[in-house]
Amino acid sequence: MSAPAAPSSRPAVTEREARRVAEAAREQDWRKPSFARELFLGRLRLDLLHPHPLPDPEDVRRGEEFLARLREFCERRVDGAAVERDARIPDEVITGLQEIGAFGMKIDREYGGLGLTQVYYNKALALVGSASPAVGALLSAHQSIGVPQPLKLFGTEAQKDAFLPRCARTDISAFLLTEPDVGSDPARLATTAVPDGDDYVLDGVKLWTTNGVIADLLVVMARVPASEGHAGGITAFVVEASSAGITVEHRNAFMGLRGLENGVTRFHRVRVPATHRIGPEGAGLKIALTTLNTGRLSLPAMCVGAGKWCLKIAREWSAAREQWGKPVALHEAVGSKIAFIAATTFALEAVLDLSSQMADEERNDIRIEAALAKLYGSEMACLMADHLVQIRGGRGFETADSLAARGERAVPAEQVLRDLRINRIFEGSTEIMHLLIAREAVDAHLAVAGDLIDPDASLGDKARAGAQAGAFYARWLPKLVAGPGQLPGSYAEFHPAGYPDLSTHLRYAERAARKLARSTFYAMSRWQGRMETKQGFLGRIVDIGAELFAVSAACVRAEHLRARGENGREAYQLADAFCRQARLRADELFARLWHNTDDLDRKVVKGVLGGAYTWLEAGVVDPSRPGPWIADTTPGPSTRPDTHRTVG
Repeated sequence: MSAPAAPSSRPAVTEREARRVAEAAREQDWRKPSFARELFLGRLRLDLLHPHPLPDPEDVRRGEEFLARLREFCERRVDGAAVERDARIPDEVITGLQEIGAFGMKIDREYGGLGLTQVYYNKALALVGSASPAVGALLSAHQSIGVPQPLKLFGTEAQKDAFLPRCARTDISAFLLTEPDVGSDPARLATTAVPDGDDYVLDGVKLWTTNGVIADLLVVMARVPASEGHAGGITAFVVEASSAGITVEHRNAFMGLRGLENGVTRFHRVRVPATHRIGPEGAGLKIALTTLNTGRLSLPAMCVGAGKWCLKIAREWSAAREQWGKPVALHEAVGSKIAFIAATTFALEAVLDLSSQMADEERNDIRIEAALAKLYGSEMACLMADHLVQIRGGRGFETADSLAARGERAVPAEQVLRDLRINRIFEGSTEIMHLLIAREAVDAHLAVAGDLIDPDASLGDKARAGAQAGAFYARWLPKLVAGPGQLPGSYAEFHPAGYPDLSTHLRYAERAARKLARSTFYAMSRWQGRMETKQGFLGRIVDIGAELFAVSAACVRAEHLRARGENGREAYQLADAFCRQARLRADELFARLWHNTDDLDRKVVKGVLGGAYTWLEAGVVDPSRPGPWIADTTPGPSTRPDTHRTVG
């Protein structure tokens, strides 16, 4: 008996329905403390970060041993320039990484993996990503969002026994959620998984399937229709890439990460055993988001690696290059960029290591911290790379191969800028991250006052919410008036004799956290149900929180290094520089909360969409080639050759 044909039309979804799907996928409860959540509520819970958590010595030993092997492998066998030129990672590099266990870094040792901590997994990604960002993306997609992580969190023992040993040594995995017409709005997911006996039958098309061109195993998100005995909803499946009916129709090419094996995958009546379903029906989106809570840390890891490389090149080049009688580094216009790169790299590593160690210890809920690390890291890394290109001047714009061809050091500055750009889009664009973090930041308010601003709530619900909100705010608001940030002696341990004063930055962070919470409360009171439409305001709230988190992490890391006798004086200097830079950015963001062009911008946008400014477009030629804005994804058999390739 064959399954019924999948519907050809994409689900019609209203804005309210889309929000309901996204809300249902959120983790609703806060069972563990969260520094970032407390920060947005106006409380600088430094006790959740300081003293800096320490890894287990055995984890350190095993992690350092693997990093030594990985470094040797990268130096001897990874040719990043060749990956860039050929737009392909050589098979021998992939198989070599499998042989040293790099594909099993996050997989527990009982399943044949290395069982590294999040801290050392991130250090490994930073290292390999510096050799070739495309190789870093290959390993990250395989372990951070591919088959291993969802199975580790939600898989059955039988699924772990069946698939994790393969992922640890021999198989490559990919994650398939996005569709040609579905990005950050999964409620419109069109790929279906129709129950048929002991199987599901998949039909649909997936876009931007990182690793999909060479993958052996896929995590696929598909919509199960509700029916008798089936709750339905977006559901996660492990799918064998060799299954009949799967076609990789195209290998995508990008401005950066040219070795990325990313494609378009079509499913036509692909049979998947019910035993390959991860979790219950309808849990797919929650599984994806929970996986990303720590999976997102892989991106700032590679951003930290890029920052370290940018600093190295900026230092060496700016000392060697002279203009007007002295090294360009000593000219203030260039020096300020170098100072930004150095201070920001220090802070990003502080944010990453702190978040990762907390993830390893599982003592804190780090969903907001990981999201902030991803957001802040991806934005700041792009700025650092852009500064490096500017410092290098014309040589920064010139390709490494061109530099080498005319006898100069082949520095791929322009490539790093291109490669880093995708991080502002990967695994949640900056705009989506702003909304995701903002939703978590106002969660406590919605929990007590949500029905007050819900237009569909009954009068009775509104009355109960009003009473509940009154009690909450009567306790909460007075705490935002004063705090340790106003006491000169607060955080004194961050001002040891002979060192820069970091305590002043933590006092600023404490005052700013209370100001941030007051601003959020005022905005909710002012806009109520329209708050979710104020995306410019919400984005600035989140960006202020990111700066305050980074300030706190930088101070904690500097004191940690000082206490251990590891470059403490230099760390304090870098933390001081970063905090002063971050405070200027935060103050500007605070000012722009209420003084901005958001209302005028909306009017201009309406004019653009309404054609009021088409006269401004005159005088150019559009080099775009004809074609639909979004490709046709009607279910059915593939009409294109299969571009999937087997590694080995």
